[in-house]
Amino acid sequence: MIILGFESSCDETGVAAVCTERGLLAHALHSQIAMHQEYGGVVPELASRDHIRRVVPLTRQVLGQAGLSLADVGAIAYTAGPGLAGALLVGASVAQSLAWSLDLPAIPIHHLEGHLLSPLLVDPRPPFPFVALLVSGGHTQLMRVDGVGRYALLGETLDDAAGEAFDKSAKLLGLGYPGGPALSRLAEQGDAARFDLPRPMLHSGDLDFSFSGLKTAVLTRVRAAEQQGGLDEQTRADLSAATQAAIVDVLAAKSIKALKQTGLKRLVVAGGVGANSLLRSKLAQALGPMKAQAYFPPLALCTDNGAMIAFAAAERVRHGLASLDKGSHAFTVRTRWDLADLCEA
Repeated sequence: MIILGFESSCDETGVAAVCTERGLLAHALHSQIAMHQEYGGVVPELASRDHIRRVVPLTRQVLGQAGLSLADVGAIAYTAGPGLAGALLVGASVAQSLAWSLDLPAIPIHHLEGHLLSPLLVDPRPPFPFVALLVSGGHTQLMRVDGVGRYALLGETLDDAAGEAFDKSAKLLGLGYPGGPALSRLAEQGDAARFDLPRPMLHSGDLDFSFSGLKTAVLTRVRAAEQQGGLDEQTRADLSAATQAAIVDVLAAKSIKALKQTGLKRLVVAGGVGANSLLRSKLAQALGPMKAQAYFPPLALCTDNGAMIAFAAAERVRHGLASLDKGSHAFTVRTRWDLADLCEA
């Protein structure tokens, strides 16, 4: 079966075609970064309107790349949450309308399940069970994954997510939007040892996270620098390096702790922050002596994309967890949605 998937939870419009037997056939993505840059962050109304403009051309592009027509599609998948309400409604309404017009089933997908399963899109695929670190702009969670639809929460952030810590710190440093990648690039020129920043909850004894205190510490250092004559470029680079190191140290330490607590030897890292090169190298260095292995999606699939949504739907179909009923095409979207709720469905 060929599944056409739509992702529109925030500021990226993604469309992809996945075959349940052959895997990913084609995917296309449009990022709204350039549009939101002048505002310093995502403007929900603008995001929703841009999804409307992009989704049909991207769908045609994907079908053309895969050599498919709509007659070849067997099901439509879409992100039903969590995310921005207006943005989610665009993808959901397009998907449900298309499914209705073609007399196909429509499959609602949890955005984080898409991220969680995205490393399975490429070889080597991590076998179950494994620990997953879901780390993105709005989410930081550690999950035990025993199979598709079998997820247990091990720990999560109590306030800011790691991606928010990157973005908010970058804003304090006067860097551009999106802040996280800009901070990481500048960090390459900095000395992380110059500033001693806190590692919140590093020794808390549990697997939860907290990054709001780190943001406050960065603010304190920025103000001190400004009082001493200004925030010069080297100070920005050093603070960027110190901030990145603090976030990565916490993420790596908690991930290692999760592996030890569960006795598992496989770690899946998914979400936009999973593209961070320091995080990847830090985990590789720590996992080696443990004889454990880390799995990452390709860099192109770390951010939000349609491929992960179509693939998650394919996996749920393959495991009998998705309804292929062609009946009602009424739908809802959920701005908040606990991933663990999928285990209760």
